[in-house]
Amino acid sequence: MSLKAVLFDFNGVIINDEPIHKRLIKEILISENVTGLKPGEFEKVCLGRGDRVCLQELLNSRGRVIHEEYVTQLVAKKAELYIQELEKLDKLPLFSGVDDLIFQIRSKDLKLGLVSGAIRQEIELVLERAKLRDYFPVIIAGDDITTSKPEPDGYRFAVQSLNQQYPDLNLLPNQCLAIEDTPAGIQAAKRAGMQVLGVANTYPFHMLQRQANWTVDYLSDLELERVMEIFST
Repeated sequence: MSLKAVLFDFNGVIINDEPIHKRLIKEILISENVTGLKPGEFEKVCLGRGDRVCLQELLNSRGRVIHEEYVTQLVAKKAELYIQELEKLDKLPLFSGVDDLIFQIRSKDLKLGLVSGAIRQEIELVLERAKLRDYFPVIIAGDDITTSKPEPDGYRFAVQSLNQQYPDLNLLPNQCLAIEDTPAGIQAAKRAGMQVLGVANTYPFHMLQRQANWTVDYLSDLELERVMEIFST
């Protein structure tokens, strides 16, 4: 077995936008005339999961029964607000080490993909502004699948998509390394049959270390060659 592909999560791995998302979720709850976020609720309900699941669960817990169509409208509203927030920023809050790691991955002739619960419009905007879009031939966004992490569907879909993109690749899940920052994301990748690098951008190192195959404080700490050697043994 050898490492053939590296699959990035988006929020919390490429971009440090958790404070933005938390603020926008608060705004939506206020606009819906329901109780605001309780301490730790955003972290428990939303981190690592798609906006659809996050909003639905928050509103349901406040006694609101909402239809799928209305959830879709709320997700679209949040995406619009998110884009407005990013447009106010002169510089995107990208995590350090992303550029260098992508360079290392490409220099080893490994394939790249992205699997996220964020909607495609948000992902594309950030990658275009960061000049990273061309490096991700496969992007599985929250609007491509009906489930959310920790369900493994997004990662399984990414493997299928990479094999379609590169017909001679013959990629298997156990030939992929997923990079995640949340327990939900780590579970999703592992349930898809992948090994996982946990990066302590969102949760403490010790929490991720118990669940991931490798754990680093920063992306720049990853020794890619060593990981490739372990895959090959």
